[in-house]
Amino acid sequence: MRTSAFTRVCTRLVLLVALTLAAAPAPQPSRPAAAGADTAGVPAVGRAWPVGVRPRVLRGWEPPATPYGRGHRGVDLAVAPGARVRAVAAGRVSFAGRVAGRGVVSLELDATGGPPLRTTYEPVHPSVTEGTKVRPGEVIATLAPTPTPSHCPTPCLHWGLLRSDTYLNPLALLPPHLLQKAPPRLLPVLGSPLRPTAGSRASPRP
Repeated sequence: MRTSAFTRVCTRLVLLVALTLAAAPAPQPSRPAAAGADTAGVPAVGRAWPVGVRPRVLRGWEPPATPYGRGHRGVDLAVAPGARVRAVAAGRVSFAGRVAGRGVVSLELDATGGPPLRTTYEPVHPSVTEGTKVRPGEVIATLAPTPTPSHCPTPCLHWGLLRSDTYLNPLALLPPHLLQKAPPRLLPVLGSPLRPTAGSRASPRP
């Protein structure tokens, strides 16, 4: 009798634990951060693209779900090797050298809070040294040949942005007028005579 009662008590405890676990909400899978996440505190202090003109963006910013997860911590800009690389905003060169076999320049940007925002450019041949103050649009390097293997299908500049150890979207530095495409311009067709408008008098022929 005692053994049977003990068995029933144990059975009830097991069922109670099983029902409690079944009723508990399942953990939600982690989701990667949205493309615009962590950019609210990025001031649009940029005054120029890193390559001077608006380039083709080969790959955008893809923040990883975790600090060590897969993603794309910056943007890739299509540009030919040897092209001039420019500072997007005023700042100070915090690093100019090689990292893992690639030339890298890093700038601490002025008036971006504390710790200051840092932009990075690679692969490049630096033309500035650590501690140099630079102005927006000033040449800081030339693009080096894209190393092999590379995740870019064509030669590209990898442009990054950090605050401390947190990667952010570097495109957030640029104001809307730099992000938008230039409006199309109508050019005259060479060799086509101009037609007189209504109410105007055609020029007499000689």
